This record gives sequence, structure tokens and C-alpha cells, in this order.
Amino acid sequence: MKLTTPRKILGAGALVAVFALTACSGGGAQPEAGGDGSGGGGGDSGYTFAMVTHETPGDTFWDKIRAGAEQAAKDTGAKLQYSNDPAADKQAQLIQTAIDSDVDGIATTLATPDALASSVQAAGEAGIPIVGFNSGIDQYKDVGALMYFGSDETLAGRTAGERITEDGGKHPLCVIQAAGSVALEARCAGVKEGAPGTENIQVNGADDSAVVASLQAKLQQDPSIDYIVTLGAPIAIDALDAMEQSGSEAKLVTFDLNVDAAQAIKDGEIEFSIDQQPYVQGYLAVTSLYLNLKNGNDIGGGQPVLTGPSFVDSTNIDTILPFAENNTR
Repeated sequence: MKLTTPRKILGAGALVAVFALTACSGGGAQPEAGGDGSGGGGGDSGYTFAMVTHETPGDTFWDKIRAGAEQAAKDTGAKLQYSNDPAADKQAQLIQTAIDSDVDGIATTLATPDALASSVQAAGEAGIPIVGFNSGIDQYKDVGALMYFGSDETLAGRTAGERITEDGGKHPLCVIQAAGSVALEARCAGVKEGAPGTENIQVNGADDSAVVASLQAKLQQDPSIDYIVTLGAPIAIDALDAMEQSGSEAKLVTFDLNVDAAQAIKDGEIEFSIDQQPYVQGYLAVTSLYLNLKNGNDIGGGQPVLTGPSFVDSTNIDTILPFAENNTR
């Protein structure tokens, strides 16, 4: 199945070209006075970047986002200030705090774009470049972000739904673990486009035992559910417990990866994962701010830069599992 759409793709070759032009123009972190003049990682560019996310504490997905961002800061000689809060109003406050501390650039997730719009616009008014990543692909321009790095969630969901339908699925259950997230809602809407019999269920993703209990009850109440679609790897592990406790014979697919989910794919307990490469999202979000300030670069040509979706299944899990264990995939 083809996973790309022309209007939203910046190919790998184009990214390489951007970085090559940067090298030719003297880009790269500049060393401190008395250095060897080589630039690059390990120097001090003098920039400080803030990254603000809607991370729920304990969700291992965000470890990869942060690892990518920290590596990008190291490679560009910048300092990184990371903060997070799953509550939209508090995330907006964190963006304002970054503005007040006069950082050089801000990267933020836009899971609740309407609630963050005024803060994002305030950054622009203060002359601080701000980019979106991970959530808000369809709203980032409207709220005032310069660039965007992430997956096309509607495309990802639709492609997953089509694959489920091709495999004979008729009644998938799509599990939304965070209310109001535009990315999660887009995923389930996409799944329903590809598999019209899809039903949604809302669970509290911050409480694993509550997720298991909710899914167990639903599966016992409705044995016609033949696929479960979870929207995060930790929720997939909860779903496995619920399936076992309910005696459900449904098949499980998930979005995103962690080590446990990757191992479950290898063991045949999860059919496939739709990966958005969070490490890359964190890395590119920070690097784009550096390139924008250093060289005036604008990555993406006015369109989102896609980091996914891509399938991880039995055909490629042996290659990807070591990267998942290394926290980079």
C-alpha cells in the first residue's frame, strides 16, 4: 500500500539537500573562541531552545521524542529546555514561560491547537521562531507555527483500516487514550474510513489498570469485536492483558513502538504497528530551529515534513527491534 501523499511529503533527498546547502553556507554549531574552527557537535552555538509537549508522565513514547531532541541539541551546540504537561492550559503556560525566558526558538506539540493558539502567536510576536511537531498537522499554520514534523495521522489510520479490511476485519475497536487530542481523533477517523465498522472507545491512558478494566468489560460485552486498534504502545500492552482476561479472540494492531510492543510483534501477539518515528520528530524539530536561525532555512517548502506512517510487522521486525531497544525507533 502506498503511504505517501504528494502535497505533504518532503523526501529524504530534499532533506539531504537542505543539510548539504547548510554545510556549504557555513552552517553547523560554531565553536567557542579559541576553538579549532571546525564547527559541528560539541561546540557552543549560543542558542537555547525550548521543547514543550503534552506528555503524560510515564508514557515511554516521549522518551524517544526527548532523546532525538537532546541529540539534535548536542549536534548543533545548543541548550535544550524540555517541559511537559498533558493539560492544554498548563502546556500553554509552559510555552509562555519559554517566551518570558527569552529562548531562541520553541518546538511544541499541538494536540489541542485551539487552546495553544494564543501562546504560539505570542511567540511569533516576540520574534521567537516556533515549530510544531507530533500533533496538529492540519492546524499548525493556522495557529502560527513556521514548520511541522510528524505523521499524517488520517492517512495512517486509513491505511491501517484498509489493511484490517483486507485481512477480513469487520468490527474494529479503536481505543482513544487522551480526550481532545486531534491526532488521536484523526487516527480513529482514518481507521473508520478504511474499515467502516470501526467503533471508538475512550479510556484513561494515564491509568493502566483502568484501561485494562475498560477494555476487558467492552470485549466481554461485545464478542463481535474482531480487531483492537490502540493508538500508543503502552495501551497495546494493556490491551493484551484485557484480551487475555476477557478471552477475546480479536487481533491487535497498534500505533507507535516501544520495546515491549516490538517484542510482541516478533512474538506474533501484535499484528503490526504504524510507526511515526518519534525520535526523528524530536531531532528535526530542534534542528529546524537551529537552521532557521543560523541560515534562514525553511524546511518543508510550506508543507509538513512527514516522519511516517510506516508499517512494522513480521517482515521487518528483526531489523527494527534493535533500534527500538536503543530508544531510537
